[in-house]
Amino acid sequence: MDLKNAKWRKAGRSLSNGGECIELADVAGAVAVRDSKDPDGPVLLLTRAALRTTLHTATRTH
Repeated sequence: MDLKNAKWRKAGRSLSNGGECIELADVAGAVAVRDSKDPDGPVLLLTRAALRTTLHTATRTH
C-alpha cells in the first residue's frame, strides 16, 4: 500500500516529551500506525476495531 500521501497525526496518548510517540493515518478502511522517530520504518495496518482492542488492552494493563 502506498502511504506517501497519507496525512499522519500524533496519537493523543503519546507522550509530550518528544520520545515515545506514535503517529496515525486513515487509509483505505484501516488505520496506519508508525513510530514518529522512524517515519520511513515499518508501518502497522489495523482495522479500527483491532486498533480499539489494542488500545483498550494496553491501557488496562498499565
